[in-house]
Amino acid sequence: MKPYRIKSISEFHHIFQLPKPEHPLISVVDYALVAAARAHTEIMATVADYYSISVKRGLSGKMRYGQQDYDFDEGVMYFLAPGQVLQSTPLTDTKLQPSGWILLIHPDFIWNTPLAAAIRRYEFFDYSVNEALFLSEKEEELLNNIVQNIRQEYHANIDRFSQNIIISQIETLLNYSERFYQRQFITRKITNHRVLERLDKLLTDHFQNADIVARGLPSVQEIADTLNMSPGYLSGLLKVLTGQSTQQHIHNKLIEKAKEKLSTTDLTVSEIAYGLGFEHPQSFSKLFKSKTSLSPLEFRQSFN
Repeated sequence: MKPYRIKSISEFHHIFQLPKPEHPLISVVDYALVAAARAHTEIMATVADYYSISVKRGLSGKMRYGQQDYDFDEGVMYFLAPGQVLQSTPLTDTKLQPSGWILLIHPDFIWNTPLAAAIRRYEFFDYSVNEALFLSEKEEELLNNIVQNIRQEYHANIDRFSQNIIISQIETLLNYSERFYQRQFITRKITNHRVLERLDKLLTDHFQNADIVARGLPSVQEIADTLNMSPGYLSGLLKVLTGQSTQQHIHNKLIEKAKEKLSTTDLTVSEIAYGLGFEHPQSFSKLFKSKTSLSPLEFRQSFN
């Protein structure tokens, strides 16, 4: 079944039986009310034409967030950009009390403001369909206060200052969220280092596979898909752990394999290049020299 497209914030309010929004382009809604209405609707997957930022707790069902399932017995925050899909399953324990909020922001609200362009630099809107942000109680309380300020501002009499004040609050919310994502990279060390181990094994297996000539070099997207992460989140995680991006890890593993072949076999540079998935030997030689300051032949000669 195709996801149900929600075209406006007013339509969201109508679907989930909420009062009409105070403002057509921005709204903060009580997630408990949305969860109650969702229990009586057959709409399980939605795709929206607006930004959505949410913090949710106490949901007994599951949320399908990209390629991962999440429960909400602790504060979980996630971000959806226009066009991304969110899927939920029915509640399994009606005794639990869902709580939290959803901030809905239509692109027209930030149109022609610095945030319209800046919002694209917040990578968690890119990995929103793959990786949630797990909050501490202190972090959640801080974000709750910011969202309350946004709600109070658009509930008050709208004047020429209102939009700028709300946008500044949204920017503060996003900046704190970015800080908390960086914290998550560090505090979830065991999980993150397992990702690093899986990445290393994945790349080792790829360059040892007999089909590498047909498969070519692995792309960042392919690696991220295999690890059930978005490219942005994976690169962000790796930069915190190792200081290097996913592409740099791919290149490092490739150069490691190339050095092995150059120093232990009599294969020509072209044969090695083709064997590592390059269509053009010149591209291989250029990359090798950029990483080692030596051409493949100069590296080989250094062993003689």
